[in-house]
Amino acid sequence: MTTTMYGIPNCDTIKKAQKWLKENNIEFIFHDYRKDGLDEALLTQFYAVASWDELLNKRSTSYRALTDQQKDNLNESTVSSLFIESPTLIKRPLVIHNGNAIVGFNVKNYQTFFAV
Repeated sequence: MTTTMYGIPNCDTIKKAQKWLKENNIEFIFHDYRKDGLDEALLTQFYAVASWDELLNKRSTSYRALTDQQKDNLNESTVSSLFIESPTLIKRPLVIHNGNAIVGFNVKNYQTFFAV
């Protein structure tokens, strides 16, 4: 039973999700995009459990910084290179638990996902 949380450590949503996991005695590994990296192999693992449009954080500063042309031409191929270039484009946190994924943080969704 492996649980991995992906994101960046200074994100408030990451901190809330980590706190919830700890309070519910759910062990997890934290993968920091900035320290541990993000490459095509890892993205392939993400795409096995979530689609690129589920992962895309359209509310992020990184997304708003994209040109209109980049936004208009998003598809799995173009967004993959953008994700690798700027992992903050991925919604946080992304948690993969037993081959399933949950994106973002919401207490009720986490309770259901982890059946706590």
